Amino acid sequence: MTPFVSTSETRLQGIGVSPGIAIGPAERLGKTLEEPENLAIDKGRVPAEKERLSLALAATREQILELQREIEASEGESHSAIFDAHLLILEDSAVINEVLRITDTQLISIEWAYYSVVKRYIDSLRKIADPYLRERAVDIEDVAKRVLRNLRLQAGDGGDARPLQPATRILLAHDFTPSDTVSLDRTRVLGFATEIGSPTSHTAIMARSLNIPAVVALHDIPGSFSAGDTVLIDGYHGLVILNPSSGTLAEYEDLLEREKSVLNDLEPLKNEETRTADGRKVTLSANIEFIEELGGVAANGAEGIGLYRSEFFYLTKKELRSEDNQAANYRKVAEATAPHGVIIRTLDIGGDKLRPELFENPEPNPFLGWRGIRVSLDEVEEFRLQLRAILRASAFGKVRIMFPFISTLEELQGARVQLEMAKEELNARRIPYDNNIEVGAMIEIPSAVMIADHLALEVDFFSIGTNDLVQYTTAVDRINDRVAHLYQPYHPAVIAMIRETVEAAHRNGIWCGICGEVASDILMAPIWVGLGVDELSVGAAQLLRARRAISRLDSTVCREMTDRIRICGTSSAVRAQCLELASGAYPELLL
Repeated sequence: MTPFVSTSETRLQGIGVSPGIAIGPAERLGKTLEEPENLAIDKGRVPAEKERLSLALAATREQILELQREIEASEGESHSAIFDAHLLILEDSAVINEVLRITDTQLISIEWAYYSVVKRYIDSLRKIADPYLRERAVDIEDVAKRVLRNLRLQAGDGGDARPLQPATRILLAHDFTPSDTVSLDRTRVLGFATEIGSPTSHTAIMARSLNIPAVVALHDIPGSFSAGDTVLIDGYHGLVILNPSSGTLAEYEDLLEREKSVLNDLEPLKNEETRTADGRKVTLSANIEFIEELGGVAANGAEGIGLYRSEFFYLTKKELRSEDNQAANYRKVAEATAPHGVIIRTLDIGGDKLRPELFENPEPNPFLGWRGIRVSLDEVEEFRLQLRAILRASAFGKVRIMFPFISTLEELQGARVQLEMAKEELNARRIPYDNNIEVGAMIEIPSAVMIADHLALEVDFFSIGTNDLVQYTTAVDRINDRVAHLYQPYHPAVIAMIRETVEAAHRNGIWCGICGEVASDILMAPIWVGLGVDELSVGAAQLLRARRAISRLDSTVCREMTDRIRICGTSSAVRAQCLELASGAYPELLL
């Protein structure tokens, strides 16, 4: 590490989406989608403009396929599959037909027509409150950038067609697309940070898969910060330090040595069970959103998948939602996670993000609107299609079904009725499935907590979705920067909600897990052990740390701690209790 002394150290707080620490010179990248010139054309020029678009689309398709082949050769088929979505975006007939219509009727250049149509889609997506869907705008931008670049090349303007080839640098950008990520020479890219983004973005997933430290949601990178200046990426704490001082560099050099030592020490845990110091078993599984994450799940020794989000099928072309296509996908996951199995969450997207034609008119408050099980019970044919696909996969491995966003007993009972109908439909077709498939409810709404004893009679397990439970318990929009400081997983009321859910599950003879982001927070591990949580589903990158933390905790000691936090009135008081216990049990993990 080269010493660097600066009098202008600047610290930026964001969200760490890929763990690790990286230090090096910066390279700044511009915004991904540049506005082309709006040029008028003659009527006779229209056929030539349409042909230019056709050629640009063909060239873009070949570039994406080549990129897919390259990443498949270097990283495997699971990682390259992410570009299937990019090909679908490229070939979207609704977009292409609208572009051709605008050029034909308004007599403007094909570049401007394409840009205006795609930009409208992107802007509409970014107005939606849901962070997952907002991040899909990045994929559209990625494809549009390539198409516009190829159109400029046809016009004789190379533009920014130069391939992205940073050399031993930290990349700073407004945003960073998935194809940018996999185009990099990973031996020369140390890490990256972006002004926007979330942990659910494709880019974040790729960064974790490729083990590139990354931080997103910095909001603004100072304009005075220049390319070549030193930058430090702390993916553990979501921190970016511009022009770090010599003291900061020395501090992080020690941290890097500790990190290396910890990772080496955790390696033997990959094939072990997860047990507390006094021998109590805790199932430690992984969350995934895309099938390409399976490699990382197996590599880190997960005991199956505790949450497979199935929304991908409903955010792309409708034909991908077919029963056969979904069944094949779920089967692959079930077979890959044997003998532990997978919990597949049924559709959990809202009315504002189910059909593209509604993007322009999102619900006023989608978090309190048409989402989760509410959508499924209103769209029962689509719901049973998905249930049949999940049931079919259960013939090839251990599969469980989980219903999201349950707020009433009637909703859960209604979902079970649809499941029985789906079974009858498969029976009529003589298609095999696990007739005793386990069914669970996701507990993420305070009303569900308060009727947990009733819900427990209808299911085989609970899984607590803490992301929404924190949001609804504290009345804090978790993506609103103005109140982000009030989004407190350690809030005493949140802990009380989780305690009541776990106790209700156990009173009724079922098990209870946690699948929200806080399951990965090793500082909260004493709470989970003390409350008797049976299963934790975490990000694959954090799995071994969680296993080590749990192995150092005694159930009795943790239970005594959770009794003490009953009288805590603030989040800071709860966190202090956790920190005291964690610091004594596994200080080396608290990087």
